Amino acid sequence: MWTKYKISNNLMAAEMWKDVFEGEGLPTKILPFENILEWSEFSKFFVMVPKGREHVADEILRKL
Repeated sequence: MWTKYKISNNLMAAEMWKDVFEGEGLPTKILPFENILEWSEFSKFFVMVPKGREHVADEILRKL
């Protein structure tokens, strides 16, 4: 199960957050904020982490 952790303003920023979290060993997914069939690189995106592992993402952000 995944939980929405962060909202990114565009695809590039979402991919950067995904790289940061996965670089520290935390699996991450990104999904479009609105309609999954009509997204673009300028759409908002959810950065999602495994449920119950939000504290790990918090620690990663704290280290930045």
